[in-house]
Amino acid sequence: MSLVFKNRVAKIALLASAISLSACTTVGPGHIGILWTSMNGTQNHTYGEGAYDVLPWNTMYVYNLRTQNHDEVLDVIASNGLNIKLDASIRYHVNPKEIVALQRDIGPDYYDVVIAPILRSEARRVIGQYTPEEIYSTKRDVIEREIREGLKTKMAGKHIVLEAVLIRNVELPDAIRSAIDQKLEAQQDVLRMKYILQVAQSQADQKRIEAQGVADYNHKIASSLSPAILEFERIQQLSQLATSPNAKTVVMGSGTNPRVLLSAGGRK
Repeated sequence: MSLVFKNRVAKIALLASAISLSACTTVGPGHIGILWTSMNGTQNHTYGEGAYDVLPWNTMYVYNLRTQNHDEVLDVIASNGLNIKLDASIRYHVNPKEIVALQRDIGPDYYDVVIAPILRSEARRVIGQYTPEEIYSTKRDVIEREIREGLKTKMAGKHIVLEAVLIRNVELPDAIRSAIDQKLEAQQDVLRMKYILQVAQSQADQKRIEAQGVADYNHKIASSLSPAILEFERIQQLSQLATSPNAKTVVMGSGTNPRVLLSAGGRK
C-alpha cells in the first residue's frame, strides 16, 4: 500500500470521525444563529430556524430576536441622601439587522456587559435629583422617562433596541412611607375642600346673578309704567270682570271716590 493512499485513508478517517463527533445545534422560532469557525472567525452568514451540524472546533451562537424582559433591584440614593431600593423592569430586543456586529463587538453576554451597567448608572444619576416623596408618588413617570432616554442615548450604536423601563415598586423605610402617605392624604383633603368651596361659590354667584336679573327686570318695568298705562291696564282688567258669568262686585275708579257696581247674579 503506497504512502499516498495511506494518507488519503487517514484523512478520510479523520473527517468521518469529526463528522461523527459534530454537535447538532438547533435554532428555534424567534431566534437566529451565527457561526464562528476556528479558521475564519465569525461568519457573515446567519442561520434561521432549523437544526445544524457544527464541527467540534466550531461554535454556533444562537441569539433571541424576541422582546426580552429583565427585572432588576436597583440600590439608589435620593437627593436628601436616603437609600432607596427600586424594583425595575427593562424591555428590549436585539436589532436583527445588526446581529453579526453584535456578535463581533460585544457577544452573547450583551445584557451583563452593556445594558445592566448603563441601567444602574442612569438610575443613580436620575434618582439623585429627586426627593423620596417625588420618587414614591408624584414623579415616577418622569423618572421612568428620564432613565429610558438616558439609556437610549448611551446604548446608541450597541445593536440593541430599548423598548421600555418600568419602575414597579419603590421600597422606603416604614416611617418615611407612612409620613408621605399622610401628607398625600392631607393634600387630597385640601383639594377636596377647595372643590367644595368652589362649587358653593359658583352656586352663590349664580343665584346672585339671577336675583340681579330679576331686580333689573322689575326696575325696567317700573320705570316704563306711566299713570296712563296703569289706568289703561286697570280698565282692561275691570272689563274682563264685568263680562264674567260669576256673581261679582266691581269697583271702578281710583283715588278716594271709587265707583262701585253691584250685580246679584251672573248670566244664564
